Amino acid sequence: MTEKETATGTATATTDDGIRITRLAERPALTSRLYEINDSWPVFTHHEPVANALLSRVPVEFPEYCVVATDGDRIVARGFAVPFAAGLDGREEMPDQGWDRVLVWAFQDRQAGRTPTAASALEITLDVGHLGRGLSYRLLAALREAVGRQGHDALLAPVRPTAKHLEPRVPMAEYLRRRRDDGLPADPWVRVHVKAGGTVEKVAPASMTVAGSLAEWRRWTGLPFDQDGAVDVPGALAPVHCDTARGHAVYVEPNVWIRHVTGPRTG
Repeated sequence: MTEKETATGTATATTDDGIRITRLAERPALTSRLYEINDSWPVFTHHEPVANALLSRVPVEFPEYCVVATDGDRIVARGFAVPFAAGLDGREEMPDQGWDRVLVWAFQDRQAGRTPTAASALEITLDVGHLGRGLSYRLLAALREAVGRQGHDALLAPVRPTAKHLEPRVPMAEYLRRRRDDGLPADPWVRVHVKAGGTVEKVAPASMTVAGSLAEWRRWTGLPFDQDGAVDVPGALAPVHCDTARGHAVYVEPNVWIRHVTGPRTG
């Protein structure tokens, strides 16, 4: 299976390089091993309260919306998505609070027994040893396939641009306007989505929030956090706001809403 084929939505399968990608619902025994991946997420993101409360429950409660990739016995990538009821009580399909909001809605709707009308990706995470092999295209295609099988005609995604952390003080809208000579987005991860057929829709200005004491931020980052104002933190897409008088710092991360057409499927 070539990268081009997987980028356009080929069904999940064992590929020519031996990597097998399936819906987690088909391989539930792997659920407890999903976090064996050696990922590259910044340390401070592990202290995001919504993620801490709910993300680990996603593969357990929504396995049909999750995918997993293995190379032999080793897990090398995972992809999570969740369904939610858009339009309910004025809910936007692509809320400004992005990642946090759709994750909370998914569990609220599950508890209330509401019928979902939309589906959002939450993450596609690759083992650092498998970067640069086209696996991100395959995971994205597999996640789109999984969502389509649940009857959704689109996969929404609050995307975290992978190179934005190199320019944290550039507004996200300005960053997204940057293009290569071939017209594709300059950011590598946004470019993967666009090449796979995704459409950039809008900025999610407050997609996730991490707040902590100055002592916690010093521990997470190794930075002094001893001056008021904006602090550039490695891995952060925007500056962290430091308030020394009140003894805390707050990070509000912007993401980018991208829409992928899936075509409804059953089975």
